[in-house]
Amino acid sequence: MFINEIDLFKGMGQGFINEIAKVIVEESYDVGSFLFKEGDPADYFFVLEEGSVRLTIGEEGHITYTIDTSGDSFGWSSLVDRSTYTANAECTQPTKVVKIEKEKLNNIFEKHRFSGLLFYKRLAKIIGERLINNYRVLLSAYKKEGQPSYG
Repeated sequence: MFINEIDLFKGMGQGFINEIAKVIVEESYDVGSFLFKEGDPADYFFVLEEGSVRLTIGEEGHITYTIDTSGDSFGWSSLVDRSTYTANAECTQPTKVVKIEKEKLNNIFEKHRFSGLLFYKRLAKIIGERLINNYRVLLSAYKKEGQPSYG
């Protein structure tokens, strides 16, 4: 996968893209492998190349989100000053990801501030869209159970 094809990185300066390309690591995982678990040190940001990753939050996996589109990102805890991941990331298919160490990525953002700002603006949009989608799913579930709506 070329990093400049990923929505988060599209249209950014070539110097920035070249530096990102130097620090990415491609890894492959089997079904059932965990990329990280809730409470693990949040050291890496991930972008899906192929496969499927289920993100779950809570002991019983109460909240679930599936990453299954090439270019989807996850592991944001590593980029928002959290010391640990807040979810489990389990492969539900053979999976290939691009992994970027947070310290290396932050150093690149320091050198390329405009691209870093654009990256975080795009990341905030993605996070917001997922929150809205999750809210809609929860609201729908409450309505089906006859629970009062809070939205």
